[in-house]
Formats: sequence, structure tokens, C-alpha cells
Amino acid sequence: MQVYLHLLYHKISTCFVLIPAKNLILAGVKSVTLHDEGSVELWDLSSNFIFTENDIGKNRALASVQKLQELNNAVLVTALSTKLTIEQLSDFQAVVFTDSNLDDAIAFNDFCHNHQPPIAFIKTEVRGLFGNIFCDFGPEFTVLDVDGEEPHTGIIASISNDNPALVSCVDDERLEFQDGDLVVFSEVKGMTELNDGKPRKVRNTRPFSFTLEEDTTNFGMYERGGIVTQVKQPKVLNFKPLREAIKDPGDFLLSDFAKFDRPPLLHLAFLALDKFVAGQGRLPFPGSEEDAQKLISLARDLNETQGAGKLDDINPKLLQHFSFGARAVLNPMAAMFGGIVGQEVVKACSGKFHPLFQFFYFDSVESLPTEPLEPSDFRPLNTRYDAQISVFGAKLQKKLEDAKVFLVGSGALGCEFLKNLALMGVSCGKEGKLTVTDDDVIEKSNLSRQFLFRDWNIGQAKSTVAASAALSINPNLHVEALQNRVGPETENVFDDAFWENLTAVVNALDNVNARLYVDQRCLYYQKPLLESGTLGAKCNTQMVIPHLSENYGASRDPPEKQAPMCTVHSFPHNIDHCLTWARSEFEGLLEKTPAEVNAYLSNPSEYASAMRNAGDAQARDNLERVLECLSEDRCETFQDCIKWARLRFEDYFANRVKQLIYTFPEDAATSNGAPFWSAPKRFPHPLQFSEADPSHLHFIMAGSILRAETFGIPVPDWVQNPKKLAEAVNKVIVPDFQPKKDAKIVTDEKATTLSTASIDDAAVINELLSKLEHCRKNLSPGFRMKPIQFEKVNFLSEKCLQTLLNHLNLEKHLIV
Repeated sequence: MQVYLHLLYHKISTCFVLIPAKNLILAGVKSVTLHDEGSVELWDLSSNFIFTENDIGKNRALASVQKLQELNNAVLVTALSTKLTIEQLSDFQAVVFTDSNLDDAIAFNDFCHNHQPPIAFIKTEVRGLFGNIFCDFGPEFTVLDVDGEEPHTGIIASISNDNPALVSCVDDERLEFQDGDLVVFSEVKGMTELNDGKPRKVRNTRPFSFTLEEDTTNFGMYERGGIVTQVKQPKVLNFKPLREAIKDPGDFLLSDFAKFDRPPLLHLAFLALDKFVAGQGRLPFPGSEEDAQKLISLARDLNETQGAGKLDDINPKLLQHFSFGARAVLNPMAAMFGGIVGQEVVKACSGKFHPLFQFFYFDSVESLPTEPLEPSDFRPLNTRYDAQISVFGAKLQKKLEDAKVFLVGSGALGCEFLKNLALMGVSCGKEGKLTVTDDDVIEKSNLSRQFLFRDWNIGQAKSTVAASAALSINPNLHVEALQNRVGPETENVFDDAFWENLTAVVNALDNVNARLYVDQRCLYYQKPLLESGTLGAKCNTQMVIPHLSENYGASRDPPEKQAPMCTVHSFPHNIDHCLTWARSEFEGLLEKTPAEVNAYLSNPSEYASAMRNAGDAQARDNLERVLECLSEDRCETFQDCIKWARLRFEDYFANRVKQLIYTFPEDAATSNGAPFWSAPKRFPHPLQFSEADPSHLHFIMAGSILRAETFGIPVPDWVQNPKKLAEAVNKVIVPDFQPKKDAKIVTDEKATTLSTASIDDAAVINELLSKLEHCRKNLSPGFRMKPIQFEKVNFLSEKCLQTLLNHLNLEKHLIV
């Protein structure tokens, strides 16, 4: 999704604004404008991945444009280096202010707040280990989707004729409704009055039931079926302008529940800092006790004017830490706040997800060294790390530079970690070394989030390119790039000496098994591990410290409930069933079957012997798939691939459904006389293919391209032209469906396979092998298929799976 947004960043001198700029440029906003009148300084090099030593003295905005533009040529990136006027803000939909004094920010915010339509205004600061964000999206801002989650649903088991009515749902899944939620009903048999699409309020929600604020006494008697779906309601937020919110900030968003009293204190601290800068014309000096006392005095005076909001304790020690580090913009803090600000900009223009309302404060004083530091420890050394030294001291900086770090993975998280480590100077000393490994190569789909890669890197090893990019950020980085997977098979590479020599390990992996392996290695060798992961808009981190914290593998989620095989293939009733089926079909058709074909063609006699020795239904099924792939489903031209995809559509979404309702009509009953199609089963309806339906054509397009890839057939450019694709599809002759009277559809929930054994399996296997041998002789020498592994970030895999899901909704059941 492209966000059509004109965005202005005012004063990028604190550098971290380039983090949200980077994120939003990758996301595809329409334009980004950077404004700054200042010049690049040496301190900037520890918090800004764009700048190099050659940029020192140049205007910050102008020095940033070219490299940011490389991230996404579809986004217009421009710079302003002259004084910003209020009138210029009219050209933008959102503005982000950093390093601005309070009076200027209030003036700009007043204009944005009163503008029609309002201009989303975000003010943010990072001062050492402290940071804040203020958001104002206008007097009436509508949040269209508060949490971004799919609406919750439930399958109805019964509805009473009462006031209020009691609605019970099947105990297959717990209901996620909350008291006061609005819901709509559909597919209810008997009590059809509820199918009118009218939102109704629920009360007394329980895991599998709720009451409905509706008198159903005179409604029809409930018979069977029905789906209840949550209706997401928009929420209107009344933002106050900055001049009002400063005096009456309201409730603060807590970032740490152990610091519930911290936000009001930090609110006071940042106000005191603004007054300090206004009076002194500068920020406090690092480690200056005199400046710290001045700031504490200002905070104390401000606190006396707060009336009912006056704090009982202003915590002078915390304010001292705040003053000592106020000049520094630390890269980890910049990355965190930059990411949050980027999210807030997207919320402002999309209306999706609840925005910050209105102040957010955060501190990480726990990161400070435990031993007391002398004023001399904060003294700048005229290096790019002086900002960090002003907070943590020179001794800790030396430890960072001499650290030996192992980064496992260089994808989206890996790129961020590499950037952060390089900026912080980790492994940049004489004794330091950063080892990064990843066995993957760069694909086009990676470029939207793995910002160290460019178009010209497609096809190259991720770790090599990422390491090279990190070196351009900090030429002092001692980095080695490997292409090895970390696991038992590479313990000759990552041996005892390698692990024992490490200072710390950082995981940037995308699968649980690899995480568990690295965790066990770290546990055995007593090495600290940073574990993290992302899933959409959600993320997690875990710091594992030997003898101090729990390791990653110590706690495991309970195993997910596995749906019965017959439910997944014939009677799905939730999206998880659909996902499981779609993934299974993808792997079976595009990965496992081509792999079986190659196994047979590589050594026909050995393969035949193995199948004869197995002699079971599974061996028979494998041979049937291989034979089908090399005979009637064999593709030689792209038109053959289109034919294959079109017939698959008919098989999945029409023929199988027709067979199912032929075998089990709508009025079918079980052996004990109960309706067969009772909850959670849902009566299906076959699809009629239509070239006018984009989702139908998308299925054909994705299926034919993937099929062509497995057979090594070139894909023509016209396949993405809907008109030309429809013309090719119309050439396919689709046979009429004839239901089978003796079709066996598995309904036993305890069944673990859909294959049925036969006393004639051995004879069938010999016949299949004979046919296969005949097919093999007709193949070109050296013919092999290309198995396709499903990859969640692969466009075609994603497209095919999504198209399957679009059609496999809960009204269209499948059978095998």
C-alpha cells in the first residue's frame, strides 16, 4: 500500500529524524522534505547512518537527500536549507519537528492545529537516555481501525428466544468479544431476523457465549448455522494543541509499568531543559555538576507553578543524569524513537491503529554503568563516539570497540542491527570483530525493509552486501561476512574456539528452530544473547544474560491445536484451516511433487525399488502425483501453464465443492438423525469462474507463473495484462463436472491421512512405474523440475497463497 503523504521534517540536526524518514521512504510515501539550517558535526556520525566524515561542514538536509533517495526512487526526497516559515507548512500533510525550542514549536503547532484540514504535527526529542514525543492530529481525528486486527468471529451453536437473548457458540475457539462490542449476524437459519446486517451490542461476554441486547422472543426459532462477526467502530480523538497540552498533559502513555510515576517528572524535566537553553543559549555540558544544578533549580521552580499537578519529589539524581547526557543523541534511542515517529506518521495519514495521545516519555537510565563516573570520564576525545562517551564514559566505549560479536542473520532486523552496531563503534577497536552470517541472497521484495540493499544488489549474498554497507557507515568496523547456516551441520565452522571467543550474540532470525539452536549454544558457552523478532506491527525482544535471566528456550508456547485432516480439507470453518490447506497445496504442487519427479529422474531404478519396497498407499500417492505431473499435467508452453491453473481453479473451487454437496446434500443427516451440516460445519457453495473478477484472474496469473517456474518455461510480460490474460484463459476448454456416486469423503476427525489403503497397492504401483518409464523416454535429456519453497516474503508465493485464501473463504469448502 502506498501512502500518499507530503511530509516535512523540520531541523534534522538531532539526526534521528532520518530514521523515520528512512522508514517512510521505504514504505512509499509520496514525498519527504528535509529542513535544516545547520551543518554536519563530528558528533553526528555516531547517530546518523547517512553522514560520513566527508560530510562534516555540509548542510545536514542537503547532505542527506541523495542517499535517502536511493532507498526508493518512487518517493520524491527534497531539502530546504533556508529559514522555515509557517506558510510553507500548508504544502504538507504531516510535519515532524525535532530540536525545536518550545516557543517555535507552539507557533508552528497552532498553525497546523487550526489549518483546514488539520496538518498532523509531531514534536520529538532525544536527549541522552531520555526521549519524548508529542502528537497533535487536529481537533477531531478519526481512527478508523483502533488495533489493526481482523474482526473477531464466532460460529453460532444456539440462540434463545429471550430478552436479552443468550447466544452460544461452538467450543472450537474462545470468543474474543468485549462487553459493549457491536456484532452482526449472517447465515442464521430459523431466526432469520438477525441476518439484517444491523449492528447489535453484546453484554456478559464469556469464553463461548454472550447476551444480546435484543428481544428475540417473537423471532423465529433458531434452527442451525450462523456466524457472528465483530463490527469495528471508528473512534474520534480530540487532540489539544501544544500550548494547552503543555499545561494540562492529561494521562501519559506508560512505557514501563515499574515507572508509573516517571512520565510527569520527565515532562517537567524537558520543560526545564527548554528554559535552560533559552537562558544559557546552549545545552548543559556533559558531566557538569554546575549545569545540572541549574537545571534542577529550574525544574524545582516550575514544579511550584503546577498547582494540583505539583510533584512531591522531583528526583534530583534522575535530573542530574538527564542534564549530563542532554547534549547527546544516542543511536539506540534515535532508532527507537525514529521507528515510533515513523509509525505515528503512518497512523496520521491512514487512520489505522490508535495514535499516541498525546505525550509519550521514555528513559533508559538502567543502561548507565553501575560504577560511579568521574567528570573526566565524560571528557570528549574528539572522536565520532563523543556523544556516547558523554553519557557512558570512555571506559565503556572502549569495551564496545573491543567486543567480539556474532550476528546471526542479515535480513530486516539484521540490517538494523548492523547499522546500529557500526554507528556505536561496536567491534571497531583493534581487538574487536563482528561476524555476520546469512545463507540467503537478496531478492527484490527485500528492498522495502532491508535498507542496506539496493536494486543492483539483487542476487548477491545478503551478509556480504550488508557487511559492505556497514563498512561505509563506519570504516573502522572489523567485520567478516559468512554465508553459513548456523546449525549442527556447521559446527566445524562455528566450533568451540569460535563460541568461546565471543563477547555477545545477536539473533536476527526468522524461524524458531534456528533460534533454539543459537540459544542452546549461548547457554552452553555462557554468552549473552539478544533475541528479537517481528510480526507485522508487533515485535518482541529478550535479553538473555547468563546466570541472571531466563534463556529463550526455557519457556515455550503451548503447542497449537491441530485441526483434524478432514476439517482442513473438507469442512474448514476458520481462517487457520484455510491457511493450513493453502500452504499444504502450495508445498504439495510446487515443492514436494517436483522434488519427487527429480528423485525419480535422477535414479529411476533405485526410486522404483524404493516404491516397491514401501508398497503402501503413500508410495502409490507419490507415484500418482509424479505420473500426473509428467503426463497429463506436463507443461511445455506458457499456455499449458495457464490451462493447468484454470483447471486447478475449477477443481478447487467448483468441482470439489459440487462433489461435497452431492455426497452430503443440505438436508443430509448423521447416523443418529442429527443434521449433518450443523455447527461448526458450514454448507458450501461452488464458485463460477469469471474473468471480470480480479481475484479469479490473480489466481490464474500466480498459478501459471509458479507452474512455469517449476518447468523452466519463460514467463511472457503480457501475463500481468488482465485483458490479454483473460483472452488466454478463455482458450482453455473446461470439461463438465460429473459427480461420483461412490466418492469417499473422510469425515472421521481422528483420521491422520486422506489416503486409503488397498489390497491391490502393489499391483497399482507396478502399473504406475511402467507408465512412468514410458513418460521418461519422451522427456528431453537432462530434464529436471525446479521445486519452489514457500517464502513468506516472496511476491509470487504470497500472491498465490493470498489468492487461494481469497477463494477459500468460509462458504467454499474443499475436499480431496
